[in-house]
Amino acid sequence: MAPFLSRRDLQFQLYEVLDTAALPQRPRFAEHSREVYDDVLNLAYSVAERHFANHLREADVHEPHVVDGKVKLPPQMADAMRAFREAGFFNAHHDEELGGLQLPWVVMQAVQAHFQAANISTSGYPFLTIGNANLLREFASEGQQSKYLTPLLEGRWFGTMALSEPHAGSGLADITTTATPKEDGTYSITGTKMWISGGEHELSENIVHLVLARIKGAPAGVKGISLFIVPRYRVGEDGRPGESNHVVLAGLNHKMGYRGTTNTLLNFGEGGETVGEIVGEPGQGLAQMFRMMNEARIGVGMGAVMLGYAGYLASLEYARERRQGRSPGNKDPHAEPVSIIQHPDVRRMLLRQKSFVEGGLALGLYASSLVDDLHTGPEEGRGDTGLLLDLLTPVVKSWPSKYSQETLSDAIQVMGGAGYTRDYPVELYYRDNRLNPIHEGTEGIQALDLLGRKVTQSGGRGLTVLLERMSADLAASEELEGVAEIRTALATAVAQSTAALRGLLAQAPTLGPDRFLANAHSALEMLGHTVVGWMWLRQAAVAARKLPEARGEGADFYRGKLHAARFFAVHELPKVKAHADLLASADPTTLEMQEAWF
Repeated sequence: MAPFLSRRDLQFQLYEVLDTAALPQRPRFAEHSREVYDDVLNLAYSVAERHFANHLREADVHEPHVVDGKVKLPPQMADAMRAFREAGFFNAHHDEELGGLQLPWVVMQAVQAHFQAANISTSGYPFLTIGNANLLREFASEGQQSKYLTPLLEGRWFGTMALSEPHAGSGLADITTTATPKEDGTYSITGTKMWISGGEHELSENIVHLVLARIKGAPAGVKGISLFIVPRYRVGEDGRPGESNHVVLAGLNHKMGYRGTTNTLLNFGEGGETVGEIVGEPGQGLAQMFRMMNEARIGVGMGAVMLGYAGYLASLEYARERRQGRSPGNKDPHAEPVSIIQHPDVRRMLLRQKSFVEGGLALGLYASSLVDDLHTGPEEGRGDTGLLLDLLTPVVKSWPSKYSQETLSDAIQVMGGAGYTRDYPVELYYRDNRLNPIHEGTEGIQALDLLGRKVTQSGGRGLTVLLERMSADLAASEELEGVAEIRTALATAVAQSTAALRGLLAQAPTLGPDRFLANAHSALEMLGHTVVGWMWLRQAAVAARKLPEARGEGADFYRGKLHAARFFAVHELPKVKAHADLLASADPTTLEMQEAWF
């Protein structure tokens, strides 16, 4: 089995690019050390390798199906959930008083990366449960936390988020699921939810659905949406699951990837009353759910990175072992074939993969470190940190989702005919990742969020903070040997991106909202490539400082970083200009295209 994760690169990102080893200086992490983090990561690798990677293909081939009214899954999934639970990963980032380890979020994301790379469909169950528990920890009442949070943190109950409906996928303003108040303060929930991952299974004692619904009489649109806790089984006074809450599985959706994650159509109130408890105040549902959705968006980006990374490593191993052809200068038909990694075009595809996945990993972990800074960093910087995190979130979700798909396409191409077969995992990774550009909001939705809200939020302060941080790293790299190309290319991309955004914003009053947002996708692409170029400058700067003292494999690792940074500078960052020009021109082509002309 090919390696599914580079432990060396993860160490590099956490401890050399990010100063994760310094986090124990903060009061919340005072009992920690780098040794503690390494032990946790080693445990994650062991559990992922033994209990997740072992049924990667099984979960794909034997996808969820219903037998006698119950969803059947490969038995290895239950073993994986048991191992994950026993390792303490469901609540590892929570307070010690809740049984957690108070792990930093960046370390928790690095832990999750192991499971996403090893088997992303099985990792979906704890991923959703952790997000569900985080939302309840922030917004639920003490009574609700006492009732639901402990079993979620212990991994005995699993969680979902139930937003979309058959007629309203991303258009949440149009949901029709209703909540009728009852005399005891609970609500009767009726309606249908679609595309609910983890919505039905036998992996846990109970399933806690977080459901968006509209209280009867609430205003139309998103302002009338509230959030409700709706368990699969009603919870008795002893805290144990009891009778059915009439959340009925109406069908399973069979997707091209993520096949091991049950994806469901659920009816609420079928065959009896479904009872829910409101979270917080009426009308706050969407704002509350965005707490889970924004967290999930970073998680989706990380999942995409790890799928691309696993595909890259598989194709790299294949390219080193597969022997075929000879160098163009060797005309001797009797000469031994060379390994295909010797061919320049194969190296091009491998280097392109490396630049995408290692750049994407750096971005995902950087965003995760911002979450820690937002909650445990210096008080005076938290406002700017929050705005920067808001600005980057649509990029963190979308850029890896798209470019890991290109990575996996290259991985298949490197492996030739073998890449299309089920003898190797890259075709499975390709199908799995194709869902990520849609998960938690499509690329188009992320682009609208970025340009329509995040760029202009708080007077554009988030963009200013981003430019300040990039400028600081550019200045700090001036005298470093081996980083000139990435530094120059990034400086150019920053200037082009800044000019394009400022030019478009200056035109906004005369353009109107439709034309202003018509090329939002170019803003997402432009800023995404620029930010990943920044991530490569940060990596290259570390490599340049460490290389003079490195030897052997260590030196090769740093040379690889510098070369991948150079590749991104020469082959990828020039693409920023095309998007910048299109954005600045406020090109109306797509807006003016008429439906009848297609």
